[in-house]
Amino acid sequence: MDATADELAGVVDLFGGLTRAELERALSEAAYRADGQSVDGDALEVALEEARSSFALLEYDRADGDPLLVAGPTAFPTVPAHAEDVPHILDVERRRLDRDALGEQARVEFQDAVDDAVAASEDTTRLHDLLDISYDIEAWAPVDLADERDRLEAAIE
Repeated sequence: MDATADELAGVVDLFGGLTRAELERALSEAAYRADGQSVDGDALEVALEEARSSFALLEYDRADGDPLLVAGPTAFPTVPAHAEDVPHILDVERRRLDRDALGEQARVEFQDAVDDAVAASEDTTRLHDLLDISYDIEAWAPVDLADERDRLEAAIE
């Protein structure tokens, strides 16, 4: 099973958020139900990296356990085929997240991404992508990214 960023977001969104291990188990259950196959670990790693880079998934640090992967501001959560029963299979309660803390986490991750993109400013595609993502984050969480947008625009010029 090769999951897209939106499908990864769809699976974690079924629960409000999942740890990395829980997400892997959920995907394994869905893959087995789909065709008896398993999840390709390397493909999952690439998909997770792309989902995090595009802000379709965010990592939410919590005080009482491992970080959670949650659907991010650019995601269009889509439950993959054969994953609709995963909540009944996994013994994981739906999680309630602190939206303000999650917004702050998104802001910090975005600032880090801007720092990296500006440092490698020859990659104007990434700069433009982040400019677009800034608006998604602001619509999704109560944060102001105007300063980061100014930095991106200056790096593009």
